[in-house]
Amino acid sequence: MPGKETVVRFEDVTFEHGPKRPILDEVSFGVKEGAKLTLMGQNGAGKSTIFGLITKHLHPEEGVIHVSHGLSIATSRQVIPRAELTLTVREFFEKMFPKKIYDIDPRIDKVLEVVHLHAPKERTVGSFSGGQQARLLLASALIQEPDLLLLDEPTNNLDKEGIAHLTDFLVKYDKTVIVISHDADFLNAFTHGVLYLDVFTRKVEQYVGNYFDVMDQIADRIEKENMKNAQLAKTIIENKEKANFFAHKGGQMRLVAKRMRAKAEEAEENMVDVRKEDKTIKDFKIPVQEGLSGELISITSFKVIRDHKPHIKKKSVALRKNQHLLLSGPNGIGKSTLLESLASGTAEGSVIAPGVKVGYYRQDFSNLDFDATVHDILWHTMPKGYEEELRATAASFLLTGDLVHTKIGHLSEGQKGLVAFARLVLLKPGLLILDEPTNHINFRHLPVIAKALDAYEGAMILVSHVPEFVSQIRIDDKLELS
Repeated sequence: MPGKETVVRFEDVTFEHGPKRPILDEVSFGVKEGAKLTLMGQNGAGKSTIFGLITKHLHPEEGVIHVSHGLSIATSRQVIPRAELTLTVREFFEKMFPKKIYDIDPRIDKVLEVVHLHAPKERTVGSFSGGQQARLLLASALIQEPDLLLLDEPTNNLDKEGIAHLTDFLVKYDKTVIVISHDADFLNAFTHGVLYLDVFTRKVEQYVGNYFDVMDQIADRIEKENMKNAQLAKTIIENKEKANFFAHKGGQMRLVAKRMRAKAEEAEENMVDVRKEDKTIKDFKIPVQEGLSGELISITSFKVIRDHKPHIKKKSVALRKNQHLLLSGPNGIGKSTLLESLASGTAEGSVIAPGVKVGYYRQDFSNLDFDATVHDILWHTMPKGYEEELRATAASFLLTGDLVHTKIGHLSEGQKGLVAFARLVLLKPGLLILDEPTNHINFRHLPVIAKALDAYEGAMILVSHVPEFVSQIRIDDKLELS
């Protein structure tokens, strides 16, 4: 963006989460005023860490981060911290400001209209659905009217209408925006460029264009690097063969051999490290519980929320082995509440057959103990502890090395999702309940996950607002909450 001031600049920034968790290695990049950029990278690469460094919640080990004097910054976080779930809507927004704002109520009304959410100010934040909480998170950043808006996975839990409202807002927004997201269609609507955090080199690569442009540029770069190395490899072989030939001739020919070896060494030094693609999880299968027959779950009625009031709806749905149900409806209608009550066996109007093991993928991962390690979670999931099976399953979800002994609360949201899937594999459930399983997950992993869910032979209930993902999974029945 020519003529625009650089509002954020990283100069040779190095950062690590402890001595064994390096994140950034002498990273340099700049962000121009008014730019709309996407920050991409593998789960756990450190994208949210970069946001923390920009806001000065984190500090680099080495290097300098320049932020324009007086630049106001606001971050829309991925999830609402547990400690804030008991706050009222008014208290939640008041926390966004360092001092008391006397006209806070009209500001709240205005920003909630932008995110298309009706939220009484006395209602507690924890009483909202995941999709509604996503809108509150976005609104909590927008209400600050920042010069730099940092959005961390803002489309998670949003329905189609919510994503459309957010996209329209960002297209019209005339200030600087950096977004972490894996939603290609959403990003392509407004992105000027991409900051790509390479998990292998720990550098940030800067590209111009939208998501698809960047993928083409990366593919072209890899092809050119491979071609260059192939040409150099040919030169190396030729010069070494000539060097060996002339070395045996003796006399002046030994000097020729020496020059040939020097040329081969120079070519070897010019070989480049080919850019690696982000790792993708391996194909996996969620084994089904053995010995199941008949109806595994039956639903005769369920609760929906309209105008903040519960209503009972009558509907007969029964699932047997190898039957998949898609549960749909707008944000706030009660999908997550229904799934939670089904998983806990407390849903009125629903019965799970005795002995059926339930595998529950909860969108906020609160059914995982955040103080336990990955190893602890997986070990206690297995009916019998087989370390080799545990390690192999964890590795297939890129949970290797020190990550296996890392506490769940210290993982990125995407890594928590991979732990949740590894847990389902080891659990071998008869009934699978999945609440927005694409949230936070790297886009490269989604086809692998869809393939596993499509092949699952137990009963399955799925909630997802991502049509492309759902289209890859066999759905035998649909239940619309409205």
